[in-house]
Amino acid sequence: MGELYLFTGGSASGKSAHAEDFLCLRAQGPKLYLATMEPFGREAHARIARHRKLRAGKGFLTGECYRDLAGFHTDSHFDGILLEDLGNLTANHLFAPEPQGAEETLKAILAGIETLRTRCDTLVLVTNEVGRDGLLYPPETNLYIQTLSRLNTLLLPRCVGAWESVCGILIPLKGGPAI
Repeated sequence: MGELYLFTGGSASGKSAHAEDFLCLRAQGPKLYLATMEPFGREAHARIARHRKLRAGKGFLTGECYRDLAGFHTDSHFDGILLEDLGNLTANHLFAPEPQGAEETLKAILAGIETLRTRCDTLVLVTNEVGRDGLLYPPETNLYIQTLSRLNTLLLPRCVGAWESVCGILIPLKGGPAI
């Protein structure tokens, strides 16, 4: 069963780069970058291209899974898997053409993470820091914020280490320095 690590932070905080560097140090053999962003629209395609460029030359194979992590199939066992990211995955479940509710979303994602842990030695999760801005949002957005916040809260005790990236600086939440 793979060890679990978590990197969080706001948008464009550097969390993905930190997560990639961390996994590259821990996993010397095969590494899988498991992307969850559905490529809808120009902005999504631009973000995907940016992330591909940032991880070029780091030795990652790339897979895509927008929902149903537990059903993601690979014949390989990896030294490390980087799951990018839980925010997209949560939104994919909650706002799908046939959406799942919050409880079903949490169960599906947690089950998928446990399945991924059986396929690697190290599983690194990237998530988003949400709900701290104090702004009022529509009910659908509040559902997303509450569900992702709850997912992050449920995952933290399972992690060996967790860090928040703030303006590119890693702050340990659990487990000490990352790198």
